[in-house]
Amino acid sequence: MSAILYPIAANAEAALAAPTGRAAREREAENLVGEAVAFVREFTGPVFKTQSAALDAYAGRLDDEREGRRRMIAPQDRYCELKPIVERGLIPFSGRHTAWRLSVAYWRTASGMAHRPQMEQARQARRRAEAAALDAKDLTLLAEQPLQPLYPQKALDIGLFETRLPENPDIIVADE
Repeated sequence: MSAILYPIAANAEAALAAPTGRAAREREAENLVGEAVAFVREFTGPVFKTQSAALDAYAGRLDDEREGRRRMIAPQDRYCELKPIVERGLIPFSGRHTAWRLSVAYWRTASGMAHRPQMEQARQARRRAEAAALDAKDLTLLAEQPLQPLYPQKALDIGLFETRLPENPDIIVADE
């Protein structure tokens, strides 16, 4: 079985259009570009209302099992995936519907990581007075950031089915 050869690029668009190279493993990717890489999976391209429209737009990059258009891509080229996403209606309470978007898995280069602006966390940004002035681009950047904890998680000192004795809180006993 062949390994998937993931593209090496600074962003998802470059991974589709003109990758620096392709590698199956992190070490291979780092050797090809001469810098650190990180494996990422990102959405790219437009949102499609139907799966059929998305398959037509990305013909040759995805397996197509529709009648009359059957096409299987090579195992090493399976770094793209079509995923359903929930899209809210523009009018409040108009409901939600499924849309389709292309997800690309690739090796992001260290130089590509440096170009991504780091914004503050969404939970803090929305409390600021200027939050109402955020445009669509800023909101997208906030949504695409990985979640960061406010402070490091503390080690658990007591289990789920354990309790402290009321007369001596230093002693932990099983609670059944």
